[in-house]
Amino acid sequence: MDQRVFAAMMQDWFAHQETARMPAGLVKASIPYGTNYDRWASDVFSRSIFADEAATMALLNGFKNRHARRIENDPLYLLARDVYQHYFEQLQPEMEKLYARRDSLQRIYMLGLMEYQPNRRFYPDANSTLRVSYGQVDDYYPRDAVHYRHYTTLEGIMEKEDPEIYDYVVEPRLKELYLQRDYGRYAAPDGTMRIAFIASNHTTGGNSGSPVLNADGHLIGVNFDRNWEGTMSDLMYDPDQCRNISLDIRYCLFVIDKMAGAGHLVQEMTIVD
Repeated sequence: MDQRVFAAMMQDWFAHQETARMPAGLVKASIPYGTNYDRWASDVFSRSIFADEAATMALLNGFKNRHARRIENDPLYLLARDVYQHYFEQLQPEMEKLYARRDSLQRIYMLGLMEYQPNRRFYPDANSTLRVSYGQVDDYYPRDAVHYRHYTTLEGIMEKEDPEIYDYVVEPRLKELYLQRDYGRYAAPDGTMRIAFIASNHTTGGNSGSPVLNADGHLIGVNFDRNWEGTMSDLMYDPDQCRNISLDIRYCLFVIDKMAGAGHLVQEMTIVD
């Protein structure tokens, strides 16, 4: 697949770009093949170690200084290096000039809009500022006869366990703690181990990792996703359907303390029960 993509991309690139504006090394490498991009791709991939995952990993895992020459002479590496250098040496500096010019004109543009539309409410530029969203931990009803409670538990992880699929492999230590119900101080009042919870906070792409605080400023979770019904919230926010999904901080502490055996890290924290 990569070989076919390479051939198609090179054909499109050479068809729509002047060679004088392209990486010199790339143009030189293409000369022996003319417009036969399939042959070029076949030749490059047949001679590159990076076209073979097993060979690549073997080289990296047993890497010695003498192996550097093997990489430096690899045809795919040479092409990638030329494109990379061309971008950062030729294209990026010019793009930064355009960006600076655009930014300098933004104030004039906004002033013109405000004078033209004096009754319009303009939102501020929030780039590079601290953004705060608020909401409530809450369940929701996505459609008729369907109800999602506001939390998930360790039982759900065990239900999805599949040793054949990487994302669903359960560590033996975690399974042991589950079977023993050894959750320590991190168990919920009903005895379960809470994993994640949902709330009506208005989040967007890039909010993964944002801290979730309660009304007292205590860290109760870490945001990482949105529900399916709430993906439209970038355009329209509906508090009845939009839910952000957060890792329960109790599960995080449980993994650190009980599963990983790093209780000394927890001792450095102030835990509010």
